[in-house]
Amino acid sequence: MIIKIRILTCILTLFILLLSSCSKAPVKVACVGNSITYGSGIENRVEDSYPAQLQELLGTKYDVWNFGYSGRTLLKKGDFPYWDEVHLKAVKAINPDIVIIKLGTNDTKPQNWEYADEFETDYKKLIEEFSNLPSHPDIWLCYPVPAFATRWGIRDSVIVHAIIPILDNISSELNLPLIDLYHPFLGKGALFPDDIHPDKDGAGIMAEIIAGMIMDEKQ
Repeated sequence: MIIKIRILTCILTLFILLLSSCSKAPVKVACVGNSITYGSGIENRVEDSYPAQLQELLGTKYDVWNFGYSGRTLLKKGDFPYWDEVHLKAVKAINPDIVIIKLGTNDTKPQNWEYADEFETDYKKLIEEFSNLPSHPDIWLCYPVPAFATRWGIRDSVIVHAIIPILDNISSELNLPLIDLYHPFLGKGALFPDDIHPDKDGAGIMAEIIAGMIMDEKQ
């Protein structure tokens, strides 16, 4: 009789664990960024932006949100700071488990980069905004993709010689993972029809890189 009770208890425990696993909420991934994250220039951005393709790669255990907004800067004194947008409030509202930050491209414009000495401080403040959320999300920093020509004031030289080194410093100081979305695209300018924004295939490569990093980390 005692053996039967123990067996029934084990079966019931396994059933409860299985039920709990099946009902576990998806991991919420917030993609913070500018027009590149938004999917500008992609014919069907709803399905083919990098966050949309990231969702497909990660599957149903993840819930990926696109919080990209065109023209936005990380700098608080930039011409269109991400800080002023409802998107920042929206990111906080979903209480994400993972935040992927891909900002910096628009900061390279001359009218924005005049505040270059505030970029690192503002970046750390944005990280703090997310770190203080109740979910205490994992935060991933991303190198900007290359700018294959100077367009709208966006300058690749600033990305290479300033933005990337600053991100390296922040990653090292705060012990945060860093995703390289710059070097994998060198020599692949054909994936950027306007020299700044990736097409569907370019966004797909971004999604593959990010998905690989996330899945490796979660294993």
